Amino acid sequence: MNTTPVPGHTDEASGRAAALPRGSARSGLGGTVLRLVLGAVYTGMGVGQLVSFRHMPALLGAYELVTGAAATLAAALIAGELVSGVWFLARPRSRALAPVWAYVAVSVVWSVLAVQAFARGVSVPNCGCFGVYLSQRLSWFTLLQDALTLFYAVLLLRGVRRTPAARAEHEQRR
Repeated sequence: MNTTPVPGHTDEASGRAAALPRGSARSGLGGTVLRLVLGAVYTGMGVGQLVSFRHMPALLGAYELVTGAAATLAAALIAGELVSGVWFLARPRSRALAPVWAYVAVSVVWSVLAVQAFARGVSVPNCGCFGVYLSQRLSWFTLLQDALTLFYAVLLLRGVRRTPAARAEHEQRR
């Protein structure tokens, strides 16, 4: 079987570059670009919400789902956005699970807020994704953006779960 060394990944036993069957390693460029773009977007979201933190409970309240816990939810969203966003920007090739799960959690929360409000016909004049900045009303376009964040969440989870070592082990079992 032909193998290809994987840059940046070493075999734990030998310390040499790990080798995968040819064609089984996905290009890391697409994942790196995705993480950089998502890092920029989520860092921007977190900063926009942090700067307008006093408005966040009202923005989240417009979804008519959270009331007393709106400030806590805002803090959690901001923390998740900043953790994942800054991590993706600083370490776009990292396979760490924590920033990916932070991204997934934030994406799910925003999507649930949007879908339930839209389904109930609640008018949300500013989705709050960037705090009081870059406001957009809740619409089909917002739902499409949320669906894309969930799609990207699946891609990120698959990427960290399918590390080169796991792929090589899977190929050997075949």
